Amino acid sequence: MTVGDAPPAPAAFRRAVASMHPAEVRPEIELEDIPAPQRLAPYSAAIGASVYRDDDELAIGRLIMLFDPEGRNGWDGQFRLVAYVRADMEPEITEDPLLGPVAWSWLTESLDAHDAGYAAAGGTVTKAVSEGFGNKAEDPVTTELELRASWSPLQEDLSGHVAAWCDLMCLAAGIPPLPPGVAALPPRRREDPEPFRT
Repeated sequence: MTVGDAPPAPAAFRRAVASMHPAEVRPEIELEDIPAPQRLAPYSAAIGASVYRDDDELAIGRLIMLFDPEGRNGWDGQFRLVAYVRADMEPEITEDPLLGPVAWSWLTESLDAHDAGYAAAGGTVTKAVSEGFGNKAEDPVTTELELRASWSPLQEDLSGHVAAWCDLMCLAAGIPPLPPGVAALPPRRREDPEPFRT
């Protein structure tokens, strides 16, 4: 190692990062590595995702993994996952007073369905209405759901947590989860001329 080189990341962090890259994802989802915030923990990694139906982007999200070998107060361990999901919603859905609890249950039930053990979960669900004015007055009113959450995984293999986050994004986009035993098709690239369809 030369002067100025950063020390190698701990093995536990490297294994966790590797587990964030699933071999298979649903064909509606595109995953990519994105820059992770550097000041929240000594080590971090992040992935971003978009959910598409045909060429329409229905939801976007990011999942950030934080790692501190010393742990942090409130983390219940060395790892913390921070998730964000935003999806367009029909106005009548965002007016439902139960949308917040239902959206939160999408996360917890997805984690349970993938046997992704977790602790110290918390978050918020926000319903946003955007209305244009001035030279934007003709723009249609849009309504969105935003879910922000964090939790501490109980194991360094994060593959179940990534799968649960992907399911959460699909549910927010109005796409039901795959039934048990049904495999996802290989991910497609946006430039593929004939995308896979189930």
